[in-house]
Amino acid sequence: MIELNATPLTKEKFAPFGDVIEIKSARQYPINQGHTTRFHDLFDIDATDKGGRAIVSVFRTDPLPLPHRVELMERHPLGSQAFLPMDHDPFLVLVADPGSKISASNLHLFITNGDQGINLHKNTWHHFQIGLHKQRDFIVIDRGGSGTNLEEIKIEEVVQIPANIVKYP
Repeated sequence: MIELNATPLTKEKFAPFGDVIEIKSARQYPINQGHTTRFHDLFDIDATDKGGRAIVSVFRTDPLPLPHRVELMERHPLGSQAFLPMDHDPFLVLVADPGSKISASNLHLFITNGDQGINLHKNTWHHFQIGLHKQRDFIVIDRGGSGTNLEEIKIEEVVQIPANIVKYP
């Protein structure tokens, strides 16, 4: 069995898979007569392939019991997919290097700091969102419209996220 280790989510380490969404590094300026700060242009939404359009949803996710065997990964060939947590609890992000094959050697597990979201580039293999401590909501921005925007692949190796992986960065 192969156990995964989580590294803190950073823009540099996550760049091959997507964008880290955090307001601390965003361009910001006051609006609404100075009563609101706008954190501007946080990431690009890539949703227009084959007549698609950007849609906004809320995903309510139960915490994933750990240890967890990774059995399935998915990707979206026609558009990006962004997850913005609606609270400040860290979550895990599991992605794989680009390509059609997935093995334990090309999996990357990240842990957010609780204030970060992610925007997965189209065709990035990923696990569904991995909440840790409680049921939680994510605002999800992805592609709607015609066409199949989901591919799944079964993981043949025994890969596990261990119970002791959860440490706040």
